[in-house]
Amino acid sequence: MERTLQKKNRGLERKLARWGWYFVIPAVIFFSVFSFYPILNAFFMSFHRKNMISLVPPVFVGFANYLTILNSPGFWNSVQATVIFTLGTFIPLVVCSLLLASFITDQQRLTRMWQLIFYSPAVLSSAVAALIWMILFQPTGLANQVVNQLRFTKGVDMRWLSSGVMVQCSTMIVYFWKYIGYFTILFITGLTKIPQGIYEGAVIDGAGRVQTFFRITLPLLKPTTTLVSIMAMLQCLKTFSTQYLFIQSGAPRAPIDVITLNIYTTALREYNIGRASVMSILLFFTMLILTIIQFRTSRSDDVSY
Repeated sequence: MERTLQKKNRGLERKLARWGWYFVIPAVIFFSVFSFYPILNAFFMSFHRKNMISLVPPVFVGFANYLTILNSPGFWNSVQATVIFTLGTFIPLVVCSLLLASFITDQQRLTRMWQLIFYSPAVLSSAVAALIWMILFQPTGLANQVVNQLRFTKGVDMRWLSSGVMVQCSTMIVYFWKYIGYFTILFITGLTKIPQGIYEGAVIDGAGRVQTFFRITLPLLKPTTTLVSIMAMLQCLKTFSTQYLFIQSGAPRAPIDVITLNIYTTALREYNIGRASVMSILLFFTMLILTIIQFRTSRSDDVSY
C-alpha cells in the first residue's frame, strides 16, 4: 500500500511539474526574445565595428570599442550627468516616499484619497509628464510664478530649460513628481504588514513617535526599503524620455546627456552600433553590481516580527 501511494504521489508531482512548465515556458520564451537575446547581441556587437544602416557585415575589432568609449570625454560627461541625476532623484524619492507613507497611514480619514492623489502621476507616461512640466517651466509658466511668489519678486525667469544647473533640477523634479506616488504606495503596503500590536506595546512602554519610527518602523520595513531602493535606483539609471524631450525643446544637452541618451545618439544618430553596445553593456553591469550590493548590505531576510 505504501509503495502504491508513493507511486501515485510521484505521478501527481510529475503532472503538476509538467503543467507548471507549460505555464512558465511562454513567459520564458518572451523574456528570452526581448531580454536575453538583446543582452547577448549587445555583448557580441560591442566587439565589432558596424554601421547600423549599412549592409556590410560587422568587423571584429576586439576591445577597440571599449578603449574608444573609456577614453571619450562625451562618455564620462554622460557618466557624470547620470550620477548627478541619480543621486539628486534617488535619495529624495526614497526618503520622501517613506515619510509620505508614514503620514498617510497615520491618517484615520481620507486615506484612499491621499493615495489616489499621490499615485495619479505614475499613471502618466514619462513623455506626457515631461510635456506637462515643459509647459510649467516656460518663462510665463506656473513654476516661475510660484518661485517669484516665494521670493517676493516679479517677472524673474529662473531659466528652467536654458541654464545648465536648472535643467538638471528640472529633470529631477519631473521624475520626483512622477514616481513619488508609486513608491509611496509600496511603502504603505509594507507599513500595513507590520502588526499593530508591536506599536501598541511600544506606546505602553512610553515610546514616542520618533522612537517608534526609528526603533520599530525602519527595522521592520527593511524588505520594502530594499525593494523601493533598488527599483528607484534602476529607474533613475535608465532615465531617457525626459532628457530627450527637454533637449528637443532647446535645452542644453551636456548637463542632462545621461548614458541612455548617449546610447540613443550613438546608435540612431551616428549609426555606430558597436560603441552604443559598449555603453549598454557597461550600464547593464553597473546596474547589476549595484543591485547585488544593495541586496547583500540590506539583508532583508533577517527581518522578523
